[in-house]
Amino acid sequence: MSKQKSEISVTVEFTDQEAWDLAQFFKRVGFTDYRSNAIDDAEAYRMLAAGEKFRKTLAMHGYQPR
Repeated sequence: MSKQKSEISVTVEFTDQEAWDLAQFFKRVGFTDYRSNAIDDAEAYRMLAAGEKFRKTLAMHGYQPR
């Protein structure tokens, strides 16, 4: 992966159920889950930050489980 910083935009269409299920996943996943799938702590923190972007976007669209 390139070290160059750039941003991309991703557009994905979900069914209502898929959006809700994904929101539930992001509510439940934690650093330990990311870390177990990452090569090091730094990658795990980047994965967590990316997941938080999805969680916040889902919440903005009304998919915010309690």
